[in-house]
Amino acid sequence: MSRVQTSDTAIKGPRIGESALRPDGIPKVKGEFVFSNDLRHPDMLWGGTLRSPHPAARIVSINVTSALKMTGVHAVITSEDLDGMPLYGLEHPDQPVLADGLVRYQGEPVAIVAADHPENVRLALEAIDVEYELIEPLSDPNLAQEAEAIHPDGNLFREIDLTHGNSQEEGEIIVEGTYEVGMQDQAPLGTESGMAIPSEDGGIDLFVSTQWLHADRDQVAACLNLPIEKVRLTLAGVGGAFGAREDISLHIHLCLLAMKTGKPIKMSYSRTESFHGHVHRHPAQMWYRHHAKSDGTLTRIEARLLLDGGAYASTSSAVLANATCFAAGPYRVPSVEIYGAVVRTNNPPCGAMRGFGCVQVCFAHEAQMDKLAIELGMDPVELRLKNALKPGDQIITGQTITGTAPVAEVIETCAQHPISVGSATQQMELPGGAGRTADPKNVVRGEAIAVGFKNLMFSEGFDDFSTASCQLLDGVATITCACAEVGQGFVTLAQQIVREILGVEEVILAPASTANVGSAGSTSASRQTWMSGGAVKSVCEQVRIRVLSRIAESHDLDVESLVIVDGGIASLSSDFSISLKEATAEPIEVEDTYRHLPTHPLNENGQGDAHVSFAFSAHRAVVDVDQELGLVKVVELITSQDVGRVLNPLQLQGQLEGGAAQGLGLAVLEEVNVVDGRILNPSFTDYLLPTSLDMPPLEIAALIEQPEPNAPFGAKGVGEPPAISSTAAIASAVRNATGLDLQRVPIRPADIVFPERSENG
Repeated sequence: MSRVQTSDTAIKGPRIGESALRPDGIPKVKGEFVFSNDLRHPDMLWGGTLRSPHPAARIVSINVTSALKMTGVHAVITSEDLDGMPLYGLEHPDQPVLADGLVRYQGEPVAIVAADHPENVRLALEAIDVEYELIEPLSDPNLAQEAEAIHPDGNLFREIDLTHGNSQEEGEIIVEGTYEVGMQDQAPLGTESGMAIPSEDGGIDLFVSTQWLHADRDQVAACLNLPIEKVRLTLAGVGGAFGAREDISLHIHLCLLAMKTGKPIKMSYSRTESFHGHVHRHPAQMWYRHHAKSDGTLTRIEARLLLDGGAYASTSSAVLANATCFAAGPYRVPSVEIYGAVVRTNNPPCGAMRGFGCVQVCFAHEAQMDKLAIELGMDPVELRLKNALKPGDQIITGQTITGTAPVAEVIETCAQHPISVGSATQQMELPGGAGRTADPKNVVRGEAIAVGFKNLMFSEGFDDFSTASCQLLDGVATITCACAEVGQGFVTLAQQIVREILGVEEVILAPASTANVGSAGSTSASRQTWMSGGAVKSVCEQVRIRVLSRIAESHDLDVESLVIVDGGIASLSSDFSISLKEATAEPIEVEDTYRHLPTHPLNENGQGDAHVSFAFSAHRAVVDVDQELGLVKVVELITSQDVGRVLNPLQLQGQLEGGAAQGLGLAVLEEVNVVDGRILNPSFTDYLLPTSLDMPPLEIAALIEQPEPNAPFGAKGVGEPPAISSTAAIASAVRNATGLDLQRVPIRPADIVFPERSENG
């Protein structure tokens, strides 16, 4: 069976601080990289899933007789074929493997099929006769807490009452606002796909694109009633993730079919099925009231946050914690009262997406800061600088910032950077582009700045760790780590770390698998540079000590005098030298587990040292708006970001550009349109993504390098902040251009042309 080629290829290249090209870049450009959808086995069957067309219904009966009789069909499985009622879930097992008597969202799996050809799978799925008794779906999150429970666990996933400071605090200036964020899809270009192969020991080998191999393994093993050592997961080539692959999708279905038929099973979702088959960004409704002194000093913030978690829990509890903890923005606020809730509905399940709760509240708190600046008659940049957090300050959870917090620096550098794009002179430069849709006399320009921040790594006392091993043999280092490479660049970072510490040129990355190393945690929460980078750094440092000690002992040298340089070991006190290849003819291997400093759960008042570290970003957006047609063109984005230390400049630039593109999408284009629990636009025809023509130049005003204490090499994760403040900046720039309130993203043309209609729903 085909595997990802880059996993066992030796690569020579740069060290820490230098731009490192991705080892999988050329194979991807040439079409030679093996993604999960490219997996093949000579004896494989194809799998498929029958999904509920209804968001809420009772299953009266399922008749699979006709499907089983069809040519080429090897298996049909429903909940009746499962032992008990297996449940799974990333944080809490509440989702059935196959619907058992009840469906809670449109697209919930009802049956799975294995056949010898995809067309026979399709025909078999069509032949399954399911009788449903429709139920009125609970689609309004505002009604969820008072409505009849649609799940045994109830309709409330979590609520947080966060209070901080003197509740009697008020301000001379008060502004209020109500805001809404629509459902966004991660839209990875590679849909969900994978292959399961039954093994002779009664276990299963699963090759799948994922963000967390070991969490997937544990859920799969529990649902299959197998010991975890008999469920082995290997990372297949990932075609994008952004949070969509943190949850189980086809994993268990693949394994059930493989174990039922005794044959390898491949499954791959269509784009439409993918929209129904993975979680999305939580839609949010938010009310805010800001209090300030007449000089602009913030005195109090009140907020009410409501997130729609959809039918199953996923990571909703943690998303709400982030939304609540970061609801006030990166500002000093002595008094806070924030209520947050995330509820269960019959809408599509929601979970992790880049920014993880901070995107939604950043849109709201930055709109409030602009509204406050107008009320004060104050420059919005000056207002933000006046209230910017700095090291030693407390955030609204009462936690003191002990690391770096260059909030003022990201604001100032972003605000001071010159705008490079002048007024439009060509038709294609106008909103709407080709077709002469925009008349220049109707086009107005606006600009605005927004600032956001987010936690790094897992929080609230979660046992967050990463395991890695390093073997040094014949001067070649082999790194084994289960970190899922989903585009963030661990494949380059790990090699840079090894070269930096061990001085070797040849570095091999073993396949990421549950079979040969402990968990690396999820590729999420901007954590892998710190966590798996920390694990690799730790094992390399231990290998370095061992190899130097070995040479010192075998050659009667002072270990303190030995250094690794130019692929060899030399003594600073004599003319002794030896190549690393010769010094490691016998292997040296170390495995270690890396953990960050402990965190603690929030208490009943939403207070506590829940987070490890924080990263800050600012975006400044310049937009042109055709007020007659409601068209928006983002003509320039400027950004500054707190990075701790730059480890790979080229890769960092890619993260800043990619995150800003997703932020732009949420601001003016992207929304999963859900009406009465049904997705109306589950395709790239109707779900609009930014293209190269929509994406403006991104100017990097500054990368603020203030090394973070306790972080490996002082570096912070950089993947999520670019998606947080970019949406807020673009929305604020459109407000600046039009003078409209614009309380919702994505901003639709009708919101600009018919603002009264939009405000009235």
